[in-house]
Amino acid sequence: MTRPPGVLVDGWRRSPHQDAIDQLRRQVSDGLAAADPLLSGPDRDRLVHELVGKALNAHAAARLAVGQMPLDPPVEAQVAAALRDAFSGLGPLEPWLADQAVTNLFLNGPVVWVTYADGRKERVPPLFASRDELVDLVRSIAARAGADERRFDRGVPRVSVRLPDGSRLFATLLSREPSVSIRRHTLLDVDLDQLAARYGVMDRVLRDLLAAMVRARKNIIICGGPATGKTTFLRACAKAIPSSERLVTIEDTDELALDLDPAHPDCVAMQAREPNVEGEGGVDLAELVRWGLRMSPDRVILGEARGGEVVPVLNCMSQGNDGSMATIHTSTSKQAFTKLMTYAAQSEQRLPFEATAPLIGAAVHFVVHLAWSADGVRVVSSIREVVGAQGTEVISNEVFTPGADRRALPGAPLRAATLDELAAAGFNPDLLQGW
Repeated sequence: MTRPPGVLVDGWRRSPHQDAIDQLRRQVSDGLAAADPLLSGPDRDRLVHELVGKALNAHAAARLAVGQMPLDPPVEAQVAAALRDAFSGLGPLEPWLADQAVTNLFLNGPVVWVTYADGRKERVPPLFASRDELVDLVRSIAARAGADERRFDRGVPRVSVRLPDGSRLFATLLSREPSVSIRRHTLLDVDLDQLAARYGVMDRVLRDLLAAMVRARKNIIICGGPATGKTTFLRACAKAIPSSERLVTIEDTDELALDLDPAHPDCVAMQAREPNVEGEGGVDLAELVRWGLRMSPDRVILGEARGGEVVPVLNCMSQGNDGSMATIHTSTSKQAFTKLMTYAAQSEQRLPFEATAPLIGAAVHFVVHLAWSADGVRVVSSIREVVGAQGTEVISNEVFTPGADRRALPGAPLRAATLDELAAAGFNPDLLQGW
């Protein structure tokens, strides 16, 4: 990876020509602020090029007027490229996001950490010259993310954006320095076969079983800790859905991108919307689920359950939209039930555990837990079959349990009726014999 030139000042990377870059960046930023906020991508890029050229010409004229030489042509070209990248591209982030080995990028102000697919984590030199430069780039990226208003200032000190390559950027101004976290999604077109054969997430028996669960229209909760591959796994499971089915995806920030996959020609992707400057127009995930059910979907897919939206999703799963899926953050497969009940208790309906447990028992068929194996591979670690509820408890059988290396091993047998349904969906029950 090429390291950016410059020297460190207060921890930030300062170019020898940083004062000129800062001045010109402010001029371009002011010009963009005065432009149409709904300017399309290509039109906005053309305006950026025009504003950069005008700013550089004005800068050269101002220097000549006071008897100073303008920037040398090679330096001016570097400054122009830096300005264009800052407002049209991803700036200093660009080379890192082009590296397929990079899985995450964390910027704690000037302090930058990179994690890699092999599990390595290393600190790299600062990428930005100042907090203002970093904040300006985040604002520019947010402005180009789509038609929805994505503010990033002291009034709205956080923003979540899907980058062009499918990665998710989250930034906040509530820490000592601006903080930016970028989660990479490098496996946008992967299926269960590839996860099994190429990446070792599961063996062929689990691959066939999971594909049959999807084809049999089982409602599945995919859970696991941070960075265990839940979104990628959900996307791979969705590959097993017949292309004739109508899907509605619900997300806080568009990560699944199933509507862009030719395998899902009838897919509506909905994304939560932040309130506007006046505090109006916000649409949360719970409301989107209700909207989605009015679109006559065959399945509803929730990118991540983390609040009151679990109630409409569970209702959706139990009223005919079988085959729906969602992800949730948990440490174990069993903890998924507690998290779902806790979120339901925090919802607008304020459902008590006594009401939520039977709802989960009727709605959810399987819970699949992902974890890191002992040798550093993302794997399927546990699968639970939900069999009902009693009082405040969801009753389930752990049909695959974590082994010593955290990879799933056979546990309790599947119920006979479930096995018959999976067999009808193409699963060979003989694969489970003697495993």
